[in-house]
Amino acid sequence: MSLSIKKNDHGLTFSVTIQPRTSRNEIAGVHDGALKVRLTSPPVEGAANKACLKLLGKTLGMAPSKLSIVSGSTSRNKVIQVDGMDEAAFREKLKPHLT
Repeated sequence: MSLSIKKNDHGLTFSVTIQPRTSRNEIAGVHDGALKVRLTSPPVEGAANKACLKLLGKTLGMAPSKLSIVSGSTSRNKVIQVDGMDEAAFREKLKPHLT
């Protein structure tokens, strides 16, 4: 299954499924069209959301401030906005993590 990406005026959005309280922070492939992200942080007081944006920013080679959660901030299933990146560059940066 491939990752569903939607383009918009600012960049792109994609779905993420969070698995909190794991042994390490990592991108664990694609599950049901969403990027699966495992985080050591608990889902308390936005800790997992911050860790998710930090991990994705590092993976994509951009500041976490260029990423935002546009829906699902209190859910395991989120939609992330990436500002200033096109789909080709996005897929290229994620390629090593999706094998």
